[in-house]
Amino acid sequence: MLLRYERKYLVPYSIAQGIRDRIAPFVVPDKHCRFNEQNMPEYTVRSIYFDTLNLDCHQEKTEGVELRKKFRIRCYGEYVPGAIAKFEIKRKIENRIKKHKAFTQIDDVEELLATSDIARFFKSDINPESLEDAQRFFFHLKKRNLRPTVLVTYEREAYQGLLDPGVRITFDKNIRSYIFPTLKDFYREEGLKHLFPYHFILEIKYFTDNMPTWAKSLVQEYRLRNDALSKYTIGYDVHSKLHFFNY
Repeated sequence: MLLRYERKYLVPYSIAQGIRDRIAPFVVPDKHCRFNEQNMPEYTVRSIYFDTLNLDCHQEKTEGVELRKKFRIRCYGEYVPGAIAKFEIKRKIENRIKKHKAFTQIDDVEELLATSDIARFFKSDINPESLEDAQRFFFHLKKRNLRPTVLVTYEREAYQGLLDPGVRITFDKNIRSYIFPTLKDFYREEGLKHLFPYHFILEIKYFTDNMPTWAKSLVQEYRLRNDALSKYTIGYDVHSKLHFFNY
């Protein structure tokens, strides 16, 4: 089972360009990005997170449970017919991450959730592992009675390691959320609240036991603090009295 380390840092926008300059010799733009008007490689991420009626996933994160799961459906960019949607279970195993992913079309998501016809929408002859991961998702969906709880949307500026493509550096910017969405709200922009008006989340991801030396040097130089930042829990809390952040 391939596990990944994932380090998150809450960073003020004021030093974003300095960080870009610092990592430039070691990374290349992620191949999925398009260059925006500021010539930054980015794409929009749109995720609907699922939780139980009692918000068990939220509670597990708040309490720091070491073995926990998050469930989400994710799509990217603006709507186009045939766009891909990703069903995902994100497993936290102590200080590492494992993801189970299954892919289908965004136009099929509503019918898929209504019918649970996994065999129809996930083809085992194309990607057997995707079918297994879809089965995992729907097992938890039914067993735990999961429902759409939070929509989280943001622009992701993404890079991968020049020498080691398994290393990823991402700037998650303009993070905003909407609670209790429907499946028709993936591309919604009205009524969303911003999580961090003056900050973005910097993520450093890698598979080896040690963070690359150049990335470790970046963290030390800017005195960045690794935080257990959950876009899902903060995205929910910003709409409720539980939200105490003032970044």
